[in-house]
Amino acid sequence: MFADRAKIVIRSGKGGDGHVSFRRELYVPNGGPDGGDGGRGGDVIFETDKGQNTLGDYRHRRKYKAQDGQEGGKRRCHGSDGEDIVLKVPEGTVIRDAASGKVIADMSGENTRQIVLKGGRGGKGNQHYATAAMQAPKYAQPGAPAQELEVLLELKVIADVGLAGFPNVGKSTFLSRVTNARPKIANYPFTTLSPNLGMVDMEDGGFAIADIPGLIEGASQGLGLGHEFLRHIERTRVIIHIVDAASTEGRDPVEDVYRINAELAAYNPDLAKKPQVIAANKIDCIFPEEGQKDPVERLREEFEPRGIPVYPISAVTGEGVNALLFSVKEILDQRGGKPVVFEQEFFPEDMFIRENLPFTVEKNPEDPAIYVVEGPKIEKMLGYTNLDSEKGFAFFQKFLKDGGILDELEKAGIQEGDTVRMYGFDFDYYK
Repeated sequence: MFADRAKIVIRSGKGGDGHVSFRRELYVPNGGPDGGDGGRGGDVIFETDKGQNTLGDYRHRRKYKAQDGQEGGKRRCHGSDGEDIVLKVPEGTVIRDAASGKVIADMSGENTRQIVLKGGRGGKGNQHYATAAMQAPKYAQPGAPAQELEVLLELKVIADVGLAGFPNVGKSTFLSRVTNARPKIANYPFTTLSPNLGMVDMEDGGFAIADIPGLIEGASQGLGLGHEFLRHIERTRVIIHIVDAASTEGRDPVEDVYRINAELAAYNPDLAKKPQVIAANKIDCIFPEEGQKDPVERLREEFEPRGIPVYPISAVTGEGVNALLFSVKEILDQRGGKPVVFEQEFFPEDMFIRENLPFTVEKNPEDPAIYVVEGPKIEKMLGYTNLDSEKGFAFFQKFLKDGGILDELEKAGIQEGDTVRMYGFDFDYYK
């Protein structure tokens, strides 16, 4: 089974905690602090691998974690950094935040390597907090927490031109004639079970073309295999609708074009706005009866006034194929540019900056001069900070300032002399 979607959980490494220790040497009874810093946590990195063409490796394992940083040691020993985890994906993979669906990274074009989650920084050891007034600090900085995120991986093939059409209209035969691709061809619905890519070589430059598996009505709502591959048309700049002009399957080619466009628009309205060309295939099988209108003329009368050119072709004999390819190349040259690359919409680092310090500031209903501040990280900081020392209290004040807590107190209307209450501690507020 062709795997072009996978949902996984990724987690960066936690930063190692700073260490609290003191020199213990012979004849040095009161050595100074020598606690080392913690190591940096490992990053989660995505990297393209030209040897991969599916996301099958991510179907059987769901969680991926970088290594945590090591805690600092005695004698100023720095903890070792955690190892990064590098996840290899095929070119064209789009990484989305699973909750919002927003794009984190598009691994295509020049973007071959991207750090998606950064490891936590290592905490500082107590050696950094010694001052003349506080020569034996008994606290150190904890390492920054790990970041965890559920992401959706989607493979969208990179091609300039996409072939769209119902099953058995001749897309695979057309692709095998105009490129070096060799798709399996047989008279069965959904013979094509995965997108096939090929390169069209022309004198003034070629273009990449993708055969997308046949659609059925309702594909945009998830019916049939076509829905699984509609995403692969999103990168293309031109769509070739291949229809069975000879109606060998008993379908009306004019109705086929309308039904295909309806499915494209239902899946993504932007798809229906892309330049289109109709390839009226199987003209070698057209034997119109007397009084019956030529199906190619019917297609032209219906769609050329709408700006969609129609080219009669035979993918089997090659008749009319060159004219179609020259027309497509001309459209591509006029439009310029490269296949669609999706811009980043979701920035994990911003989310975790906001989430690292959630807190609330509320006035005490019984005494409006008391402001109650609460938050899980504030409680943790109070637990390991020595507020009785000058250095420890200054460290905590800096934490309140950097975390935006003092700004929120100002917005709430706090005045000098008012009380700030945090988990059993009362502080007088002064600027």
